[in-house]
Amino acid sequence: MKNKRQSIKDIAKKMEVSVTTVSFVLNGKAVEKKISKAVTQKIVDYVKKINYKPNQIAQSLRTGKSKIIVFMVEDISNYFFAKLARIIEDIAYKKGYKVIFCSSENNDDKSIELINVFKDRQVDGYIIIPSPGIKSSIKELLDEGIPVILFDRYFPELDSNYLIVNNKESSYNATKHLINNKFKSIGFITTDVEQTQMLDRLKGYEEAITEAGLKKYVIRLPLKNLDLTSGGGEEFIKEFMQNTPELDAMYFATNYLALSGLHVVKKYFPRLVNELGILTFDDLDFFKIYTPTISAVSQPIDKIAQSLMNLMLVLLKSDQKHVANTKIILETKLEIRSSSLLK
Repeated sequence: MKNKRQSIKDIAKKMEVSVTTVSFVLNGKAVEKKISKAVTQKIVDYVKKINYKPNQIAQSLRTGKSKIIVFMVEDISNYFFAKLARIIEDIAYKKGYKVIFCSSENNDDKSIELINVFKDRQVDGYIIIPSPGIKSSIKELLDEGIPVILFDRYFPELDSNYLIVNNKESSYNATKHLINNKFKSIGFITTDVEQTQMLDRLKGYEEAITEAGLKKYVIRLPLKNLDLTSGGGEEFIKEFMQNTPELDAMYFATNYLALSGLHVVKKYFPRLVNELGILTFDDLDFFKIYTPTISAVSQPIDKIAQSLMNLMLVLLKSDQKHVANTKIILETKLEIRSSSLLK
C-alpha cells in the first residue's frame, strides 16, 4: 500500500514542535526566528529522510504566491511565439519562477476560460496576447492588482502595461522599400480583426501608398471559422490574385499569411514565383532558404523576451494599485532579401 504523503502537521507532530517552527525551518527562516541549531538540524534531517515535498497548492494559499507565470499566445506552435516562450522560460527559471504556456487560438471564450482557470490556481502574473473581446477580463485582473502585461497588441481605452513593436512605422518603411524598388501595384494581405497591431500595419501600408500616389489593393481575410495559421486563407489569396492580375508585389501582414501566399503562388501561379515582389511582417528561418529568399520585417525576439520578463519581475515585487503602467515600444528591423528587390 502506498505511503500517505506527510504534511507539515505530521512533521511537527513527529518532531514534537509547532507547525510554525517547521514552516520557518523549511522556508529558511530558522536563524531569523531564533530557532536552535539542534531543532533546525533535527527537522532538516527528518525532512530529507522522508523525502518531503511541499504541497504547492497549499503553499500558494498560505503565502499568496505560486511562483508561476502564465504566457498566453494565439498559437504556441508558431515559430515567433515558440522562440519567445523558450527565452522567457529560461529567464523565469533563473529567477525561481515556472511558466505555463497556452494557446488561445485568438478565441475569446477560450481566453476567458483559461484566465479563470489560472486565476483559481492563484498564478502570480500574466503575459497575454489578447483576443479581441477580453478587455473586461483583463480589466478584472488589473482591478484586483494582479500583474498583467499585454503583448503584441493592446486595448487603447484600457490603461495597462503593454509591450509592442512600432507596427505602423515598420509597415510604412516596408511598403516604401517596395515602392523604391519600382513596384507600383502592391497588394496587402491581412486579417479582418480590429486589433491594434494589424490595424497599424494596414495604416503604415496605406500611408506609404497614398504618399506615393499609388492605388491600394487590400484583402482582409476572415478569421471566423477559418484556421489561417494552417493555410485556411489560401482560397481567398488565390481569388485575390486572379481578380487583380495587375499586382506586381504582395505584402503579408503576418508570416503565416505569407506561407499561405507562397504556397498559392507556387501551386497556381508558378510563372510569378520570380516576378512578384514579396515581403512579410514577422521573419522565419524558412524565409532565408526559400527560393527566392523572402524579405521580412523582423521583430527583436531576444529583446522582447528580456523586456517582458524584466517588467514582469518588477510588477511581481510591487504594489500594482500604486504603480504607473508601463508602455514599451520596440523597433523592428527590415531584413532585405531577393524577393523584394527590383526584378
